[in-house]
Amino acid sequence: MFSGKLHGIHAPHRKNTVDRVPVRLPVPPVITVPMSMNIGAPAKPVVKPGDEVKVGQMIAEAGGFMSAPIYSGVSGKVKRLDEIVSANGRFDTVVVIETDGQQTVWEGVKPPVVTDKDSFVEAVRQCGCVGLGGAGFPTSVKLNVDPDRVHAIIINGAECEPYITSDTRTMIDSADDVIYGAQLLQKYYTADRIVIGIEDNKPQCVKIMQEAGKGVPGFEVASLPALYPQGGEKVLIYNTTGEIVPEGKLPIDVGAIVINCTTLAVIAKYIKTGMPLVEKVVTVDGSAIANPQNVIVPVGTPIQNVLDFAGLKCEPKKVLYGGPMMGTSVPSLEAPVMKNTNAILAFDAKDAEDPVPSSCIRCGRCVAHCPFNLMPAAIESAYNNKEPEKLKALKVNLCMECGCCSFSCPARRPLVQVNKLAKAMLNQYNAEQKAAAEKKAAKEKEKEAV
Repeated sequence: MFSGKLHGIHAPHRKNTVDRVPVRLPVPPVITVPMSMNIGAPAKPVVKPGDEVKVGQMIAEAGGFMSAPIYSGVSGKVKRLDEIVSANGRFDTVVVIETDGQQTVWEGVKPPVVTDKDSFVEAVRQCGCVGLGGAGFPTSVKLNVDPDRVHAIIINGAECEPYITSDTRTMIDSADDVIYGAQLLQKYYTADRIVIGIEDNKPQCVKIMQEAGKGVPGFEVASLPALYPQGGEKVLIYNTTGEIVPEGKLPIDVGAIVINCTTLAVIAKYIKTGMPLVEKVVTVDGSAIANPQNVIVPVGTPIQNVLDFAGLKCEPKKVLYGGPMMGTSVPSLEAPVMKNTNAILAFDAKDAEDPVPSSCIRCGRCVAHCPFNLMPAAIESAYNNKEPEKLKALKVNLCMECGCCSFSCPARRPLVQVNKLAKAMLNQYNAEQKAAAEKKAAKEKEKEAV
């Protein structure tokens, strides 16, 4: 195993729910299932108001290659198709289902026939799986590569964000499924190594996975330093293989596939049972939560139902999808649990208060802690001065938006937020430059034709 490591921060772990075995939420009266739960095209509804649906029945087909189908996690009746404002501020179509409380399983649920790599990838696609660690990248697209290009399969069990323990519970409670998933990947890809990366603050997971993977040739457990953002894809690749994924390239370009441990367990269960992705284990925690725990919920469950189940100590002033470093603030407590929701964190007024920024003191901590040695203060200056060429030279598109810069900044400057805006500015500039170049080329072609 490669022993190097990239920079990062020692974020407080706060894994309060590590010993809380997931408990099942009572079936909510209504679920609201979004069509945009992955990177890429939204799914297309295949049901209409009045239709009866069952657990595991498809309610939306994939909207394209970069998409994933969606299945009902409840039995009941489609109440309506509607629109909501999602956490990114865009409108999203939703399928609203009124549940009957019976949780009747659809008759068509059966294990897929898998005989080779192509049928395996198709099964992953039909499962509806996306990156369940939070990224939401359609898993079938990630796995749809030439097997001979894959030299290392890296299972992401780092779970480096504070509070979140849903992946930890997967490794503890469903280790056999993770290993079965690893064996499937080993069967259909020519990887020399299959390594699961786990932060060393999870010794129980390290021990369990070492024991479970004993009989799997090439399988290894990498106990990695508990240094955020250890679970970042490029960080994990470097810290387990020593390979650097260049700007604009994908893990497969350095011979690697990275897959979240819970995603792998869901795929394994689908291959065994035919039940697609219909529910999630979600960590519920934060200073406003009375009883922090891990909860099993149908995809589409309103956050309000989950918070009511865990209990509130006070009215939350901020609620997040995901962790405090890379999580997204929810627009409403009626917002639903999505496929890639691994945590719901609710904070009281004190913890939700935005820090007051002061002037940059040029201390360099943001650079020292950036995993990719970027210069956030310089990026902020170039963004404020509207200098996209400087942003390009400063490699802002390498930023993974982990938040190490903002966390380490003594002036409390919103550096990661500016990085996001700077990336958008540069992408718009690049698009304009490309359009201008194409227009110029077209005019020159017209002149030549004359």
